[in-house]
Amino acid sequence: MGYLAVVLVAAFAVLLPLAVTGPRPDWPRIGLLALLHLCLESLAQGARTPCARVWRWLRGRGVDEGAADPRGSGFFPVLFAGVLMLPPAAAALVALPGALLGPAAHPRGLRRVWNAAQLALAAAAAAEVFRLLGGARLLLGTRFPGAAYGALAAILTFCLVNGVLVAGMIRLSCGTAGPGALRGLRRAAPAALLHGAGGLMIAVLWQGPYGAFAAVLGLLPLTITAWLSAQGHRERAAHRATVQALVQAVEIKDAYTRGHSERVGRASVLIARQLGLAEDRVRTLHFAGTLHDVGKLAVATELLRRNGPLTDAERRAVEVHPVFGHELVRQLDFLGEGRDGILHHHERMDGRGYPYGLAGERIPEFARIISVADAFDSMTSTRSYRRGRPVPEAVAELERCAGSQFDPVMVTALVAAVAEHGWQPEPPPPGGWDGEVPDIPLGVPEPARLPQQSGTGLPTGGAA
Repeated sequence: MGYLAVVLVAAFAVLLPLAVTGPRPDWPRIGLLALLHLCLESLAQGARTPCARVWRWLRGRGVDEGAADPRGSGFFPVLFAGVLMLPPAAAALVALPGALLGPAAHPRGLRRVWNAAQLALAAAAAAEVFRLLGGARLLLGTRFPGAAYGALAAILTFCLVNGVLVAGMIRLSCGTAGPGALRGLRRAAPAALLHGAGGLMIAVLWQGPYGAFAAVLGLLPLTITAWLSAQGHRERAAHRATVQALVQAVEIKDAYTRGHSERVGRASVLIARQLGLAEDRVRTLHFAGTLHDVGKLAVATELLRRNGPLTDAERRAVEVHPVFGHELVRQLDFLGEGRDGILHHHERMDGRGYPYGLAGERIPEFARIISVADAFDSMTSTRSYRRGRPVPEAVAELERCAGSQFDPVMVTALVAAVAEHGWQPEPPPPGGWDGEVPDIPLGVPEPARLPQQSGTGLPTGGAA
C-alpha cells in the first residue's frame, strides 16, 4: 500500500503545475485529446464508447460497458500525440479519462486509480524527454524529420517508466518481478512503436492547415485495425469459455481425471512448439488436447469410475468415447483439424488402435501429438488404482513404445520439451486417496484382441 501511495502522490505532483504555475493550459486541445483517447481506445478494444453507454442509459437499458479486449491491451496513439504536443502535466492529464472511465477489463476502484497514476507518470516523463530534446519546435515546418528521434526517445521512456512501475507493483505483490516483467516489456515494445508512429502522425497533421479533423481521419485506419484485432480476441475468449465448460462437465462425471484435460492440452502445446507448428495451429491443438476426452460424457459414469477390470463389452463401450467426442464437437468450427485429433487420439502407429485402426502417417498429426501427451500425463498422474510414475520412467516408457504405439517424432519432441521446460505432475489430493494406492508395474498396456466391427481397429488397453 505504501508503494501505491507513493505512485499516487507522484502522479498528483505531476498534475499540480496545471493549477498553480506556468502559462494558461490549452484546455480545448487537452480536452479534445482526452476525449479522443477515451473514445478511440473504447472503440479499438471492442467496447461501447462513452457516448454509446450514455445513450443506452437514457433509453433505460442500464449502463452496460460492453466487453473489453480480454487481454486488456491499451490503444495509445492519441495519448502519444498528447505527449508530443503538450507540456508534461497536460500530457499526463490526457491519460486519466481513458484509464479511469475506459473499457479496461479491471473493476472500478483502486486498480483503475493505479492504472491512471502509472500512465500519467509515464506520459509526463515521455513528454519531458521530448521537450528536453527540442522535439516540440522540430515538429513544425521542414524541421519535422528531426522530431522523429525525439519521438522515439519519448516512446522508449514511456515504455520504460510504465514497465518499472508495473515491475515494482508485481515485486511487492508476488515477491519477484524479473523475467515476467522483462517479457511483458518486450511484448509491449512493438505495439508501443506502432502507436508512437501513429501519435507522431497525429501531431504533425494536427498542426497542419486542417487541424484536428485531418488528425482524426489519419488515425482511423489504425483504429479500425485495432478494433478488428479486439474482435478476434473476444471471439477467442468465447472459444476458451466453451472449451472450459465442456471440460468441467467431463471432470464432474469422471472426478479421478480432474486436471488431466488441461495437462494434456499443455503437453500438446509443448510438443507442437518443439515441432515449430504455426501459432494458430498450436492454439487449435491446445483446444483439441484439452477436449480429447469430451466423449466420456456419453459413457456410463459407473464404467469410468470403476477401479477393477472391465469386461470385453464394457471396454468396447468405453472405447467409443472418441467417436462420441467427435460428434459432440462437430459443430465447433473453431476446432478445425482438432476434431480429427479428438477422433483418432487412441490410434496406434502399428494400426492396432481404435476406433478405426489407422496406422502410421494415416493418423492425423494432431492425433499423434495428443496420443503422446495423453499417455505421458496418464503415467505421471496418481489415480485411485495406481501411483503416478516419475517423469524419467514415463519418458523411458514412451521411448520404448515409440514406433509401435506412438509416433517417434512426437515422443522425441515431448522429451526435448520436458527437458527444456520441465513438467509438474499432478500432486495427490490433500490427505491422499481413500485407501492404499497400489504400486502397479509400469507400462502402457498392449491391446486386448477383440472382434472387429465395421472396420474398427483393435483397442489399446485403457481409455484414459
